[in-house]
Amino acid sequence: MSLLNRGSYLVLFLFSTLCTTISKSQTLSPRAAALAERLAIDKKVDQRILFPTAVPDRVILNLTPDPQASVAVNWRTDTSQPKGEVQWAVSTAGPQFRKATHTVAASTEFLSVTNDPITIEANYHSAIIDSLQPDHTYVYRVGAGDHWSEWFQFKTPAPERSLSFLYFGDAQNEVKSMWSRVVREAYKKMPQVDFMLHAGDLINRSSEDIEWGEWFLAGSFIHATVPTIMTPGNHEYAKGVILSPQWKKQFNLPTNGPKGLEETCYQINYPNLKVISLDAEQIDESKYFADKQAQWLDSLLTNDPRPWTVVTLHYPFFSTNPKRDNDRLREQFKPIIDKHRVDLVLQGHDHAYGRGSVSNAPVTTNTRKKSSQTVYVVSVSGPKMYDVSDDPWMDRRAQNTQLFQLITLEGNQLTYKAFDATGELYDAFDLKKDWQGLNALTNRIPAVPEKIE
Repeated sequence: MSLLNRGSYLVLFLFSTLCTTISKSQTLSPRAAALAERLAIDKKVDQRILFPTAVPDRVILNLTPDPQASVAVNWRTDTSQPKGEVQWAVSTAGPQFRKATHTVAASTEFLSVTNDPITIEANYHSAIIDSLQPDHTYVYRVGAGDHWSEWFQFKTPAPERSLSFLYFGDAQNEVKSMWSRVVREAYKKMPQVDFMLHAGDLINRSSEDIEWGEWFLAGSFIHATVPTIMTPGNHEYAKGVILSPQWKKQFNLPTNGPKGLEETCYQINYPNLKVISLDAEQIDESKYFADKQAQWLDSLLTNDPRPWTVVTLHYPFFSTNPKRDNDRLREQFKPIIDKHRVDLVLQGHDHAYGRGSVSNAPVTTNTRKKSSQTVYVVSVSGPKMYDVSDDPWMDRRAQNTQLFQLITLEGNQLTYKAFDATGELYDAFDLKKDWQGLNALTNRIPAVPEKIE
């Protein structure tokens, strides 16, 4: 047993002894009271979720700007591991790949977070696996010395086949207990998706390490085998301006957006799809960053378009909550969405479900067709629920329903399906793009009553 582990067991033994002493004592010193409080917390949580060890945990793949050629990987260890490596290879049917592995050195950053009365210290490791080929299956593991993860497997997208991804609204609350079944049901139903997308509020309190631990536990190996992107929500920020200290340490997201918004506002490019993350909280909090994102988005879609465009951000353009309305967001950014005829906007925040098409405001005579429209979606995957409004823009709505969505692109058609937590189809539509780049929408809503109670 290592000295570190012996120390951990000694601490737990002392805590247990203290607990016994407390039960026999009527008064406690301030120091003893603090220790007792820590012991109470320690006994409530899974130590493996909260405290790192020498063995890598919280392993996750993130998309890079060019997902056909590279993938980003992050993981966490305790501070006894000052360095990390990624070993990777082309997958084989048996263990032969171990004879042809490549090694990539990781960058390592230390982070200390205090969630009273506990301080968690960890090293976060990140690396890029590049020189990958499209439509290939690869294996990788992370670690160093005698401490390694298992081998994980992933596949790069093929340029000529369909592309699919999963979309999740807010997980946020009771993530281990209640969100876990949603992400696992989604993976069970669609294990071959190319990536997963989270529309903000992955957790409830931005710096609470136990909540991040629950998020990683809920997705477990799925995070390590399906590349993921996420846009920050208001709950990833403290006081509206302080990004979660774990965000840039535990994720490895693109830095190709406006300066100052690295890894929160960025773009991903597939041959047939551009995915754009906007930092909605900084749109709301900062006129400077709102203007920067608006200019960047307009320029990006003008100079580097793709046949299909998906924008994700946390705050909805059109709210599902009867007491909310993000009019300033809509006033500044909807003209850009309209101008470039963005196909799909994926959002969270309102803890209900709403999906509908909104016509693009005319920009030129070529956009004056009824079929020129953008589909807006608000969704929730966790258990926190709000009332849903009954607004004209919505074709389908729900409340008190946890959902996940599958979006598939094949040629000139986008297929969208929303499933509830049990795996039952709740909403569906197709978008078919004509030679002018205009979409015709076909609703395929199943014969399931709307869940509005």
